[in-house]
Amino acid sequence: MTLSARIWALVLLCGLAALAPLAALAACEGLPPEQKLQNSPAQDIGRSLDRIREDGWIEVALYENYKPWSWVEGGRPQGIDVEIARLIAADLGVVARIRLVQPGEALDADLLNYVYRGAAVGGHVSDLMGHVPYDVDYACRFDQVVFTGQYATERLAIAYDKASYPDKAPVPAVFRYDPVGVENDSLSDFFLTSVAHGAAADKVHRYRTTGAAMAGLAAHQVSAAMGPRAELEAHLAPGIGVHTPPLLGLARPSWTLGLALSFQHRDLGYAVDDAIAAALADGRIAQIFADHGISFEAPAR
Repeated sequence: MTLSARIWALVLLCGLAALAPLAALAACEGLPPEQKLQNSPAQDIGRSLDRIREDGWIEVALYENYKPWSWVEGGRPQGIDVEIARLIAADLGVVARIRLVQPGEALDADLLNYVYRGAAVGGHVSDLMGHVPYDVDYACRFDQVVFTGQYATERLAIAYDKASYPDKAPVPAVFRYDPVGVENDSLSDFFLTSVAHGAAADKVHRYRTTGAAMAGLAAHQVSAAMGPRAELEAHLAPGIGVHTPPLLGLARPSWTLGLALSFQHRDLGYAVDDAIAAALADGRIAQIFADHGISFEAPAR
C-alpha cells in the first residue's frame, strides 16, 4: 500500500471506537503513560535543534512513489511534502535532506521505524517524518512521539468519467451498479465493501495504488475511482472530474496531515510548528498546493 493505510483506514472507518478513550473524558484521560523498564539505559534518539543547526541540515522521512506528495523525478525528490520539508529547513536556516521510505503495514510501524526507535536491522530514525495523519486520540497512544506542524486537510473524493455521468456526479450508492476503482486495502476499499452491507462489493475493482485506479478510469475499465482527493487530482486525465460528496456511514471522511518527531526534541517540534504556522498565514503552503495543481484545505489547528 502507498501510505501504511490499512490501520489508518480502519481507524477512520470505525471512528476510532476501538482506540479512543470514552468521549466524556478529556484527551488522553484514563490512558496511563507507557512504563520504562527499570535499569534500562537512556536512549539518544535523533538530533536536537541545536545539533541540526550546527550540522547545517535536517533529515525528513517521506513516503516514496507517492505522487503528488513525494516521489523522485529526474533523480531529484519532488512533491508537496518535499517542498514543505524544504520550507521548514529554510526557516531553521539549514538544508533539507529528503529520505524516501517504504510504508509499513501500519502507521504504528512507520512511527517506530522512522521516528522513535529505528528498524531492527540497519535502521535509523530521521529528525522529522512528514505526511503523518493526526488525531488527538491516536496521538495519545504514543509517549515517544510528538505530533506537530499540522499543515493540510485531506479528504476522500470520487473521480468520474464525465461522459458516463453527464447530468450528475456519482455518489457511492451508484456503485451497486457501476464499476469503481480503488486502491487495495485502502479506506475507500473498506468503505465501499461495507456500505449497504457490501452491496457494492462485486463492483469494486482493486488496484495496487490510487494512481493505478485512475489509469484504469482513464482506460474505461471502470466508471469512477475513489480515493484521497489529492491523489485523484494528481492523476487527472481529459474528461475526468473530481468531487467530494457526502459519505454517509463513514465516521471520518477527512483527516489532518502533519509531522512527527521524537519526544526528546520538543524544542524542534515547537520550531517546526512555528514554521508551518507562518507559512499557512502568509499563503506559502497554499501556493505549494496550487503549484502542483492540487486543492488546498487548511487544517484545524
